[in-house]
Amino acid sequence: MLQTLRDKMSGWIAICIVALLAIPFAFFGMEQYLFQSGANYAAKVEVQPSWWRSAPDWWLVRRLAWESEEISPEEFRDAFENERQRRRQLEGEAFDARAFESPETKREVLEALIDRRVLKLAAVRDGMVVGDSRVREAIEGIPAFQVDGRFDEQRYLMTLQAQGYSPRGFQEMVREDLQAGLLAGQVARSAFVTSAETERLMALLSERRDVALVVLPAPAPDTGAVTGAEIQAWYDAHSGEYRAPERVTLEYVELDSSALPPAAEPDEASLRQRYEQEKSRFVEPEQRLVSHILVPVEEGADEATVQAAEAKARGIAQQARSAGADFAELARANPGDPGSAANGGDLGWIRQDGSMVKPFEDAVFAAAAGTVSDPVRSPFGWHVIQLREVRAGQQVPFEQVRDALAQEQAQADRERAFNDLVGGFVDEVYRNPTELTAAAKKAGLEVRTAGPIARGEGEGVLAVPAVQRAAFSESLVQDNTASDPIEVAPDRSVIIRVTRHEPERALTLAEARDRVVAAIRADRAAKRVQAQAQEMVEKLRAGESLQSLADAASLQLQDIKGMPRGAPVPSETAAEAYFSAPAPEEGKVSPGQVALPDGSVVVFAVAKVIPGDASEASDVERDMFRQQMAAVIGGEDAQTLQRALRQQMKVTVVESRL
Repeated sequence: MLQTLRDKMSGWIAICIVALLAIPFAFFGMEQYLFQSGANYAAKVEVQPSWWRSAPDWWLVRRLAWESEEISPEEFRDAFENERQRRRQLEGEAFDARAFESPETKREVLEALIDRRVLKLAAVRDGMVVGDSRVREAIEGIPAFQVDGRFDEQRYLMTLQAQGYSPRGFQEMVREDLQAGLLAGQVARSAFVTSAETERLMALLSERRDVALVVLPAPAPDTGAVTGAEIQAWYDAHSGEYRAPERVTLEYVELDSSALPPAAEPDEASLRQRYEQEKSRFVEPEQRLVSHILVPVEEGADEATVQAAEAKARGIAQQARSAGADFAELARANPGDPGSAANGGDLGWIRQDGSMVKPFEDAVFAAAAGTVSDPVRSPFGWHVIQLREVRAGQQVPFEQVRDALAQEQAQADRERAFNDLVGGFVDEVYRNPTELTAAAKKAGLEVRTAGPIARGEGEGVLAVPAVQRAAFSESLVQDNTASDPIEVAPDRSVIIRVTRHEPERALTLAEARDRVVAAIRADRAAKRVQAQAQEMVEKLRAGESLQSLADAASLQLQDIKGMPRGAPVPSETAAEAYFSAPAPEEGKVSPGQVALPDGSVVVFAVAKVIPGDASEASDVERDMFRQQMAAVIGGEDAQTLQRALRQQMKVTVVESRL
């Protein structure tokens, strides 16, 4: 039969049939066979060219005519790593490296890259380009390339070299980023708010309402029987809420320097040897006994005031240098510095250690003993300085620093012993990383166990965020190997090993039964108070007053006149409900209810709407409000444009390369 079929398919008729069958394959069916396997991108964005906006989405046409942008796996990984670093800096110790590796996070990073490609293709298609001057301006505005607030060419080139960029390549990258933001930026900046819209929005925001309200307290616990059918029905409807969290069982060893035996008392010879080696540390610096008189000058004073203060200071200096002058009396007679004037200007012994402002300190240590300086300018004013005595620096003898040296040596010995302990323990663990017992026994340490624990559980060192991250990290969970030492405090570390891992799973009905029963009873109680609230709302609509209803239910009525929008009484959610209620008709109220997170329910009645008056705002406030609203509307317009452009383009994502 096969030979017969072969004979029938020969000749020009067979050739025509094959040619006809090849046409649909050329346009629709061959792409995945010919090109998909050879593609090397994480995502690809394609769009019809500007000269053929209606080009059909046929493979051959798209291949030859459509414009495209690809996102390589390397570019995606770089963006993903940058986002990881950003999140780590933002969240600090709370950063969860394993949770960050989720498919949702990867897709979020990829979607941001795709959006930029969409905007870039749209800008190219519409003929929007970025000139060299704009690129240069953007580069010069990057803080990393600036010195003292100005662009520095040398820093720019050094930074690019350190990051592995060439100047030309970096310029093109900046150009692409600017080009991607052109279209959305122009749309955002084109938004505006008319004067009438501004007046109306400001009036709405400044609107006030007369509101009366009562709070129905959270219901008492429900103790009624719950049938098996109710339990099954609730569990089926809310099964996603009943899950056992991921848990791990751990063994761990604590390495604590405080548990080490006390270090041996350092001998006298080693202390003296250390003293001789570090003798330069133990030098008493030169000190100078100083008095001064201050003629204060306020910050920002004009030149005439500064000169007048200087002239006064020069007069005081001349008086201080005259025969028989008493500097202390001059200081008391010129109390520019109240803190020292009462003591005759005495500042005591000072060192050249930055404790005084630099101009003052420089003048003191440039003067000769027993002299009075010319006026010295500082941020506080003009100083007249008397250097009364100089005490030369001198070597501190060994006996005075012996105790400090002994403490330092003991601390160094403890650190060395701790480092030796950690190093030896880690070396032993690396020989057999799937258990801690042998290494702990050799080091004389205890292997402890804990668990199963979920994220956020654990006590002591196991509650430290760094330990939690390691315990649930993919490497430790999959390999069952010991971790590297995790520092939990200075000179205190822990090494952990995951001995058992329980992935997150759905709880069975038997396991979740108690929680289901509690949820059913909580729902019953909530419905009771909500039904009571709804009954009060219906009575308000029928014309009864909230005061009478409150009295009947022994509730406290709050009657608030002119409540402003957003006032959290008793919560922001309730405030939104008050201002969402329709304006009441003449002689009636506009009632409603809103549940609060604690289970209580607010029943309210809006009695009056007081329109806002935009004319109360100043011109500056009005202009600022108009700009803010235009920015908000512009941002929304840009996002709408982004979504519309993406719908016009073909986006292909290769999940296996993420």
